[in-house]
Amino acid sequence: MDSKSVKEFIRKEVPDWDDELIATARFKAFSGQKSDWEPKFQFWKNLIVKIARHFGVFIISPPQVKNEWFNRGGLTPLCIDHVLFIMYNEGEITRISDMVGPYSGRITLLFYKVKSLMNRSTMSPESILLEDCLILTTLLKEKADEVIKCLSESHWNSHCVVTRNKFESMCGGQKEGYAVLSYLSGCRKGQYLSTNKKELIEGIKVSLSSAVVSGVSSLDFDTLHLIWTQEKLQQQLDVIDRRWEMSRQSALASLKSGNKKLALRHAKEMKLGTENREKCNSLLNRVEEVLSVIANVESTKQVTGAIQIGARVIKENKISIEEVQLCLEELDESIDSQKQVEKALEPAPSLDMEDEDIEEEFRKLELEIGSGNLKDLNPEAGVSDSEGTDQSLADALLNLKLADDAPGSGSAIQNSGLPAKNKESNSPMLEAA
Repeated sequence: MDSKSVKEFIRKEVPDWDDELIATARFKAFSGQKSDWEPKFQFWKNLIVKIARHFGVFIISPPQVKNEWFNRGGLTPLCIDHVLFIMYNEGEITRISDMVGPYSGRITLLFYKVKSLMNRSTMSPESILLEDCLILTTLLKEKADEVIKCLSESHWNSHCVVTRNKFESMCGGQKEGYAVLSYLSGCRKGQYLSTNKKELIEGIKVSLSSAVVSGVSSLDFDTLHLIWTQEKLQQQLDVIDRRWEMSRQSALASLKSGNKKLALRHAKEMKLGTENREKCNSLLNRVEEVLSVIANVESTKQVTGAIQIGARVIKENKISIEEVQLCLEELDESIDSQKQVEKALEPAPSLDMEDEDIEEEFRKLELEIGSGNLKDLNPEAGVSDSEGTDQSLADALLNLKLADDAPGSGSAIQNSGLPAKNKESNSPMLEAA
């Protein structure tokens, strides 16, 4: 991270950063009650997280934060050590030395946990600035989710196996890969595995679903070996392509200078490189075919397992096949109905009409309005004459009043169990009125 870029970002995020009075108050050490320095603590904490998130890092160096990020003409914030110490105590940052080693066995993991608890009790604001790096736990979780999402886009199964080198490159480096794998191991979403095939091959098994990662099997080790071989072959292809291009450029330069003998030598190197590339590419294709078969087998296994679970559930709940078929048919009908509704809600396509056609339609509407034929103007929209509606309402109220005022009887609405809209035709009082 370039300090100049960080300072430019700070000035955008904090408009009053160069205000001397405000900066003097911010750069002072904490003192007094927590209520006095709580706003200042929140300011520095949020600013540290914003800077790290903007530049895509989750590991920060305390000396760099104090002496480079927040340096204003030689002045540095006196409270930054307390800010980091409070964040450490609240679990918002942690040290790499406190994290459980993901490449170790269970006994070593227990040792790491005990050591972490002992080291945490000896921490102080002064000692935290001596740390080489600190990990922002919130951004660590975000990075782990990002890695899992990236792996999910290229794998169809609920888990995947990748080489350690690829995993660390996705995380951003060796330290970053260590921290992310430590977090995933603690959540039981990732597991380290290694095998010896003439040389040490290391990999990571990652769960891509909400379930915890399953135990490592012999198939996982074989898959790791194939993936490692695939990456090695791809690297070899890249080297061959670079050498072929260099030989080509040298051959062209030799021809231009008139040295045909040297040009012929480079041409032979190009031919040899082409042959080697074909052999390497053939091996790579075979490895990729085997990996594809393994992935298809695992997918088929998952589908078969899902079918078996569904059959067991149907049997346990005593559901007949006819009921399942009926449910599926109803679901298909619901989907069809939904499609019809969506189609009906689609905007009507624009019609290409000439101006004369529009004027003719307008004249027809004028004639219908002039003749008083409003019933057919827009029957679907329920358009009617407002005056006729008002008169109908007035007549209905008058009839209702006459029925209520009739001697020796109660309300016409109360004396009948029929709906109110049928009162005019069924009530003898209204007929008398």
